[in-house]
Amino acid sequence: MNPIPLRKYSVIIPVYNRPDELKELLECLTTQTFQNFEVIIVEDGSTVTAEEVVRSFERILDIHYYFKTNGGQGFARNHGFERATGDYFILLDSDALIEPNYLQIVDERLQTNYVDLYGGPDTDHPSFSPIQKAISYSMTSVFTTGGIRGKKNNMGGTFHPRSFNMGLSREVWVKTGGFLTSRMGEDILFSIAAIRLGFKSALIPEAFIYHKRRTQFAQFYRQLKFFGRARINIARFYPNELKLVHTFPFLFTCGVCSVPLWYFIFKPFFYIGLVGLGAYIVLLFLDALRKTKSLEVATLSVGAAFVQLFGYGIGFMQEGWKRIWEKKSHRETGAAIEYPS
Repeated sequence: MNPIPLRKYSVIIPVYNRPDELKELLECLTTQTFQNFEVIIVEDGSTVTAEEVVRSFERILDIHYYFKTNGGQGFARNHGFERATGDYFILLDSDALIEPNYLQIVDERLQTNYVDLYGGPDTDHPSFSPIQKAISYSMTSVFTTGGIRGKKNNMGGTFHPRSFNMGLSREVWVKTGGFLTSRMGEDILFSIAAIRLGFKSALIPEAFIYHKRRTQFAQFYRQLKFFGRARINIARFYPNELKLVHTFPFLFTCGVCSVPLWYFIFKPFFYIGLVGLGAYIVLLFLDALRKTKSLEVATLSVGAAFVQLFGYGIGFMQEGWKRIWEKKSHRETGAAIEYPS
């Protein structure tokens, strides 16, 4: 497909009870160096709405507000697709911040090397709290993710853009029909479907966002447990997309929990397990310290890594056990599911 010289972008943002965070993202959009875009806000059944926030930007942005009953992020994005007028859609989470040149970077990349589907990485902002920075480290470190997030080439195979920072052409939406499920790995399912239709995907490393993520480890645990369940749900639709790397958090959780048992079964394995666990903790701490330059964040990063791996591993195990006993024809319906708190 040939590039469009005057391409118009539709920035689609689903919102659920996050008016304050949305305001910060909209402020970022007012400073964009590239101006040919509209903003589509889809309020997904929030009890604390962002309507007043959106109205305050009407004279600054080409912005449109829609309210719908709660159905989950995937269906909220579909709601936005149906109302967007742009040639190319950009999906952002409401808890994101972007640099003034974000859209400029995307447009220049698509002008020089066009793709119908792209994703960008995420990182932390200097203003984030130490816990947010620790969680950001954990979610982007090769020592916790195996390198499957935000990398050009990764252990997971073909790059699958994630909906917290994703772009797609109108043609992708038309041919895929949008998100077929609303939660449980809906963005990866969408990316897989698009790629299997022949659309090319790519990472645009410079088109990063600052992702706020969670502010408490308890919230982070619930979110990652949900992600672990989602990986199994993806395998319901595409069994071959379940890779060995996706089992690592589950294996790590089982391994850590089994270490005390080896003291009573075979003590050499107990001491080997302790040494291995200690070495991993030291590795995490030193790598986090190197990247964050903060003793506090590095210490919290070790805790965040364990919360992430245990949360994902337990969710993976629970949904995997359920999957074993399901009928082979079972598929998730994508019915409304509340956002993890």
